[in-house]
Amino acid sequence: MSTNKSEDQPEPTQDLKVLPFYHGTKADLKPGDLMEPGFTSNYGSRKKAAFVYLTATLDAAVWGAELALGQGPGRIYLVEPTGPIEDDPNLTDKKFPGNPTRSYRTRHALRVVGEVLDWQGHSPEQLQAMKENLERLKQMGIEAIED
Repeated sequence: MSTNKSEDQPEPTQDLKVLPFYHGTKADLKPGDLMEPGFTSNYGSRKKAAFVYLTATLDAAVWGAELALGQGPGRIYLVEPTGPIEDDPNLTDKKFPGNPTRSYRTRHALRVVGEVLDWQGHSPEQLQAMKENLERLKQMGIEAIED
């Protein structure tokens, strides 16, 4: 894997202790591409996202790739944050206290440094159960992501 850097792209934060970081999506990206807040979210009501999300576990990235809206196959990218990150309160405060999923968010860009090609998806039963749970939450008026 290589990183394409240019002078107009922000430098990554140097104080991060947890690597690698992943991002699951259906977007077709290349090394050096930046994922930035302000675009339509892959989840919920598809409003403009105030954050970009990342994880230090492959399993959480697999869920992201499988559940992202849009066309095309799910993809998992290795990413590096270009600024500070924080725990993702959508998971850590509501579902998994202490952040065992190692899920984070940032208001800064994530730079794609590679793609994970050999990941294994969840079973069709697990995926269907998750989709049904998300649909139940939607019917109750609960968004998957709250900014």
